[in-house]
Parts: sequence; C-alpha cells; structure tokens
Amino acid sequence: MRAGEVTGLGDDVYFLTADEVVRVLGGDRAALSLVPKRRATYEMYRALPSYPAVIRGRFDPVRWAGDPGRRSDVYDEHGEQAPADEVVRGFPGAAGVVEGVARVIPTVADGDALRPGEILVTTVTNVGWTPLFPRAAAVVTDVGAPLSHAAIVARELGIPAVVGCGNAMMRLRTGDRLRVDGEHGTVEVLGSDRS
Repeated sequence: MRAGEVTGLGDDVYFLTADEVVRVLGGDRAALSLVPKRRATYEMYRALPSYPAVIRGRFDPVRWAGDPGRRSDVYDEHGEQAPADEVVRGFPGAAGVVEGVARVIPTVADGDALRPGEILVTTVTNVGWTPLFPRAAAVVTDVGAPLSHAAIVARELGIPAVVGCGNAMMRLRTGDRLRVDGEHGTVEVLGSDRS
C-alpha cells in the first residue's frame, strides 16, 4: 500500500509483481504498461459466477460460465451430461407437492420481490432468509441436504422443499410454472408465465 502511495499508483500497485514494484520504485516504469490488461483480466474473472464447490479435472471458468446447463455444486470434466428434460432433481427436503410460479432470488437482499404463494428458488439459504419462508409456497435450492437450513425451516412451516439441486438457479426462471415434489426431490417445469 505504501508503494502505491509513494509512486502515485494507488490500487494499480496490486497488479504488479513484487519484483516489478521494486523496479518501479527504482524509477523503471516499464511494468506499468501491463496494468490495464491485468486489471481487465481481473474484472472479467471477478464478474464470473461463483465456482462449483467440487471441481474434477481441467476447468475453464469462462466456458463453464457460458454453459446454460452448468451446475453450481459440482463440475466433472469427464462427467456425462444428463439428458435434457424438464425435471430438476435434488434431495427431498420437506414433504409435500405444490404447483405454483417460480421466483428466482439470487440474494436475500432481493427478497422483497417474493410474492405470497410463489416458489422461492435460490442458491442457498441461512437464518437471514427465514422471514421469506412464510410467503413461499415451496423452496428450491442449489445447495443443501435434508438437514440444511432450507429443509429444516420448510419442514417447520409445512411447505415442500427440494434442496441440493445443483443447477436450479441456471435452469429455472421467474415466471416458470413449477410442480415441486418435496418427498421425491423433483421440480417439474409445467410451463411459463414469464412476461
């Protein structure tokens, strides 16, 4: 940080190696031409979605992010692609069957968008999401298991939940009409009310 202050580079100093910083401090500013490209690369990777929790094999994050069928829980370079169907599968979280309209909510800060009776679709929940659950007809998450937050709270409230789907956030959209079967861990797309 001090090198950034002394040289007038500010945060750009973080895009230089230690050896390059030493050279810049010595008056050689040639390495500064590398900063714009390194910053652009950093911003590109920063804009990518969070990587899967488990990655097996060679992983190209840019190609993975561009795949509409990508999973957010696991990536396997040699894994076979599941046949494309209209059923999203996960773990049974809370029993029950509900049909309704999906509301995809990426962060709890967007929770005001959930209307009563809609199906909450998100990556993962924690205690901060609890006030949204009474409005939801069902809950679907990418991450989780039968003892995860979403499953436990859904059971307490008596609403169906399917957790640990891996790719629900990628495959489902706000306005999709869904059938959530919490006992069998399936979410079926029945149609769409997207506008």
